[in-house]
Amino acid sequence: MKFTRLVPNVFYKDINSGLKTFVDCLEFTIGYNELNSKHPLCVVEKDHLRVNLFEDYKYADEHNPEFRLVTDNIEEVYEKVKATHPELLHPNLSVITLRPWGAREFAIKDEQIGIIIQKW
Repeated sequence: MKFTRLVPNVFYKDINSGLKTFVDCLEFTIGYNELNSKHPLCVVEKDHLRVNLFEDYKYADEHNPEFRLVTDNIEEVYEKVKATHPELLHPNLSVITLRPWGAREFAIKDEQIGIIIQKW
């Protein structure tokens, strides 16, 4: 059995929060767009990554996922986030930190999800 991609679904009370995090801050692009529909949704993409964003108040209350994004240049990502969206830096991991398991990490969060940026 072989899989080629994991595509998570993320539910927001207001999908604009997800767009700020993924598109504005992390520089994903919108690959599919139903933002003006009765039930807004879109697919955001970057490199070989894809995330489905949905606006759904009920599911947003029930689901608060956390993701890890692995990078080869954590300093570049950190400096970009710090310069453009410092309000998204997670207060518990707001600087690049060497973790006990050997990875260097920092984290961002919006009202729905947490994202740990990691370099091994």
